[in-house]
Amino acid sequence: MDAHDQSQPAGTDAPSPELRRHLETEPHGTDIAQRLNWLRAGVLGANDGIVSVAAIVVGVAGATSETGPILAAGAAGLVGGAVSMALGEYVSVSSQSDSQRALIEKERRELAEEPEAELAELTAIYQAKGLSPETAGKVAEELTAHDPLAAHLSAELNIDETDIVSPWHAAFASAVAFVIGAILPMLAILLPPPGIRVPLTFAAVLVALALTGTLGAWIGGGSKTRAAVRVVVGGALALAATFSIGTLLGATGVV
Repeated sequence: MDAHDQSQPAGTDAPSPELRRHLETEPHGTDIAQRLNWLRAGVLGANDGIVSVAAIVVGVAGATSETGPILAAGAAGLVGGAVSMALGEYVSVSSQSDSQRALIEKERRELAEEPEAELAELTAIYQAKGLSPETAGKVAEELTAHDPLAAHLSAELNIDETDIVSPWHAAFASAVAFVIGAILPMLAILLPPPGIRVPLTFAAVLVALALTGTLGAWIGGGSKTRAAVRVVVGGALALAATFSIGTLLGATGVV
């Protein structure tokens, strides 16, 4: 008896212990994709928090060296930005989840009203993927017998009924990511002595942006160097612009 026969008894359809362990430990399908999407969204949210709040506090620091106005502006930017990010994410994910639920209900209704037509449609889908008519028909029949709605959602729409993202969870995660990113420039501008707070904030922010750009590229599989350069250059331009405006307003006595 060979190794396959030892791990998979003849006449059974049960997976071997090795295969079961592999299926349990190896990420598959939409699970890993959703984790990567959440991580990517978190990185982008933190990046927004870093740039937005850093630009605000550096701009105010260009106009005045007093800690009070810098703290007030930074806190306002942090709270306002977090709320804005949460609201935007909630609206976006709500629209997506509403659309997905509508498609699921439509598919459920079609399966109840026209089961034969839906079976033929599922068979045609698998034929288009390269299966023979006989194999496609058998696959469609077995999947329909197991879970017809899941079979059609996966084949037709690439949707998993259990994977619809909660708008509230997305909003909360987006707000938290923004706040985490915003904390860095707040600490960098408030903790050091006034004479070095602006250059130290510039340095801390650009290093953080390089890290978030690299991490985002790693998640997406792109060039880490190009991604880091893009966010660092963009962040540097934002900081330079707001600091210049703040300095100009402070020098002219407008503020």
